[in-house]
Amino acid sequence: MFVISKLLSAITQPLFWLSIWWLLALLLLPRFRRLAASMLWGGMLVFGFLGFKAVPEALLRSLESRFNVPSLTSSDQYAGVIVLGGATGNPDIYKAHGQVPLGDAAERMTVPVALLRKFPNFELIFSGGEGRLVPTGTKEAELAKVFYTEQGVDMRRVTLESNARTSRENAKRVAALLGERCKQPWLLVTSAWHMPRSMAEFQAVGCNVTAYPVDFRTGEETSWMEYSMAGSLMAWQTALHEYLGMFVYGVTR
Repeated sequence: MFVISKLLSAITQPLFWLSIWWLLALLLLPRFRRLAASMLWGGMLVFGFLGFKAVPEALLRSLESRFNVPSLTSSDQYAGVIVLGGATGNPDIYKAHGQVPLGDAAERMTVPVALLRKFPNFELIFSGGEGRLVPTGTKEAELAKVFYTEQGVDMRRVTLESNARTSRENAKRVAALLGERCKQPWLLVTSAWHMPRSMAEFQAVGCNVTAYPVDFRTGEETSWMEYSMAGSLMAWQTALHEYLGMFVYGVTR
């Protein structure tokens, strides 16, 4: 299932479908020049349209708006935070330079540090294994340990789960790790666009979690004048990947 999910991630990339469309047009070109030319020009128009950020960000905004950041008034409200991996970059960077690389979802790592400093009774459960199709030999939990140590976090308050590769495995392995303690109130920290799927998985295994979304990618609205091919394609992929993941997890839960 893990391998299949990684291979299917290609279908969430618009350029994957455009490449197939253009390849089909080239195959038809020798015998159906007019049709093939229309397909090629049509593909170019779609490619140009994909650079407008309003549509993919609207899809992301729909995901990000489902949970608000909770107002924390007492340290006794929660046992601590459950943090999902996905914020660290390629481990080879750490091996080469000795610095933990943080990606676009850096807030997954940094916000929990602030929460632990604010609430001395909080525990931190970090869940992240080797989520790449081709293993690098370094798990996210290993990088998390280095990062939290460098940030001065008391590692006696941190528990690392290093085998989860997917959101579903995050939930199952954290539930197994905590046992009955998973029924205590916990904050679940992950990217806002990833939160709907994550909440559903943790609730499905019986964990008592409250969403604490971070790593927001959108504001209240996006102007149609905002155009960025690279940024828009990334937003399209993130949104489509998450909606596909929600659908697959929903029918297999």
